[in-house]
Amino acid sequence: MKIEGKEYRTIWFENNVVKIIDQTKLPHQFIIKDLKTVKDAINSIKIMEVRGAPLIGATAAYGLVLAIFENNDQSFLKTSAEDLINSRPTAINLKWAVDRMMKKLSGVNSDKILDIALKEAKEICEEDVKFCQNIGLNGLKIIEEIYNKKKDTVNILTHCNAGWLATINWGTATSPIYHAHKKGIPVHVWVDETRPRNQGANLTSYELNEEEIPNTIIADNTGGILMQRGEVDMCIVGTDRTLSTGDVCNKIGTYLKALAAHDNNIPFYVALPSSTIDWNIKDSKDIPIEERNSKELSHLNGLDESGNIKKIAIYPKKSKVLNLAFDVTPAKYVTGLITDKGVCDASKEGLQKLFK
Repeated sequence: MKIEGKEYRTIWFENNVVKIIDQTKLPHQFIIKDLKTVKDAINSIKIMEVRGAPLIGATAAYGLVLAIFENNDQSFLKTSAEDLINSRPTAINLKWAVDRMMKKLSGVNSDKILDIALKEAKEICEEDVKFCQNIGLNGLKIIEEIYNKKKDTVNILTHCNAGWLATINWGTATSPIYHAHKKGIPVHVWVDETRPRNQGANLTSYELNEEEIPNTIIADNTGGILMQRGEVDMCIVGTDRTLSTGDVCNKIGTYLKALAAHDNNIPFYVALPSSTIDWNIKDSKDIPIEERNSKELSHLNGLDESGNIKKIAIYPKKSKVLNLAFDVTPAKYVTGLITDKGVCDASKEGLQKLFK
């Protein structure tokens, strides 16, 4: 996708270094950062220089490539894999990518291990691009159906950033929007600011602006009244882990959007690649919900009058803060899952039809 008219991906390998877009600086500064060691990769995931389930999976895959550069030793590789998996607990793509890499690399002591690792990491990235492109084509059909009935701008509400910045390219929730825009269907996106990190406002609106797609930032809790007023035609969100039962774990606040959509008969879709499905956990209560640093909630980043990025406190010093990063939306509130293989019901039966 584009930034200032130039096409980028979110991660790539160049001159034995992993290149990423530092998303903690967006939208105020566009900075390409080098990851040179596996610790760099782990840190970039922890502090969210890279974020979004597919992208942190790809970063972990490249992290193992960097580990081999540092120390071509199976013990070091295994430790690095464990550290990468532990860097963030909720998004399933992280463990999926590391396990996939280690299946190829475990026990390989030859000089070819680096070539094998690099090839697999690149394949993970290329697969994600294809997954997200297919998600877009499958979701496009839904937007087309709404447009053909309405014959006017399709208003879509999304939550947090499930755009190309959260993947390698195209995005998940945004991919159908990008495909609709490219086809000439008029779309407008309601962008939840998404506290506490404001990733909807800072990232989703940023990338939609770069693609010249009309969008409006709204406060986290504005979606409900817009649905009541008939100003939302559909919701599309991403997911960090979707169970085989159809239950969806996504950015905190997704559950509330699904409830509002259900109450107002607004279709609520979840877009995801195959790699985000957790086939093992059956009970959503067993999903590890990440609790992040309280300062993400108690402090805000922004530009001062001199153009410098500053962090300021917004709460009383003595106030306690709970910063849960994700919630779970039960399958019964999900209209459908938009996957790379097609659209299905959010249910065990629906998923099994697509993923035999």
